[in-house]
Amino acid sequence: MHKMWCWLIVFHLFVLYDFVHCITLTEVRVPKHTIRGHAVKLECHYDMEGEALYSVKWYKDGCEFYRFVPRDDPPGSVFPQPGIAVDLANSTSEQVILDPLDLSSSGKYRCEVSAEAPSFQTVSDHGEMMVVVLPDQDPYITGGKPRYQIGDPVRVNCTSGRSKPAVHLTWYINGDPAEPGLVKRYEPRITGADKLEISVLGLEFRVKPKHFKQGDMKLKCLATISTVYWKSNEESVEGEKLQKAPTLESRRAVSADSRADRVQGKLAHFSKQFCEYSFTHNLPFYCTGDWFSLFYIPSSDEHYAGVMQLPRATWQQKAVNGCRQLS
Repeated sequence: MHKMWCWLIVFHLFVLYDFVHCITLTEVRVPKHTIRGHAVKLECHYDMEGEALYSVKWYKDGCEFYRFVPRDDPPGSVFPQPGIAVDLANSTSEQVILDPLDLSSSGKYRCEVSAEAPSFQTVSDHGEMMVVVLPDQDPYITGGKPRYQIGDPVRVNCTSGRSKPAVHLTWYINGDPAEPGLVKRYEPRITGADKLEISVLGLEFRVKPKHFKQGDMKLKCLATISTVYWKSNEESVEGEKLQKAPTLESRRAVSADSRADRVQGKLAHFSKQFCEYSFTHNLPFYCTGDWFSLFYIPSSDEHYAGVMQLPRATWQQKAVNGCRQLS
């Protein structure tokens, strides 16, 4: 019985020892994104809780590439691995410097800390790192015009330089993100032996009055790769000011019973000559078959369009007889 109690006491002492002396990893820092050709610092911070440090080891994708053993001389050792270039002179028990980085440096990095005997406790943690190839040129916009007017179609593309991974592109109209339905997405193009990618994002919509702010429309393309790359390109286009439509008077006597009657009387005498004038001066009139249509008049003045007498900012469509098809 006495021996049994002795063994129980020894057992509890060991359990208490392990509980009190438990090494912990306080932080493992592995940057999520780094840049090709640059250096990176991997950090492994720990608390030995009174234990003696036996070793600190670093692994990439399960393969050891760096070891620090305090009692060795020198304490640091390097084990060659693809994509790994250790700056041994500046690496310690709590950090390892990789310089320079290339695309094959991307992967899973794990730090493992071990205590000396008798506990031989080992703790580890890891982080993922991706090596980024920055675009060889900033984003650029193609397909735009210097001026637009209400009703014009806008078809533009934003293209990034070659990068890895593909750049994320976003369109903005007057500072607001473009609606998803206006954006046209394309698959990234893979180019060259290094498999770098080119991103293209389209923007297509028809110009409306809301797209002009004080006579201008701003189209901006933003290109990003996580937090390591952030570039934009913006184009400002003007709204085209339309000329006043001529007021055509009817030669026929019109009853003064109502304004509607007067307008109908004048509309009945639109001619092919007036239609030709509208097209020549880029006025917002169009002829299809035997019909003449009048729509929104974008003007900064409170003037009226032809004999229709419709004020600006009025969205209406009228179809009337009397405008023959242009030949």
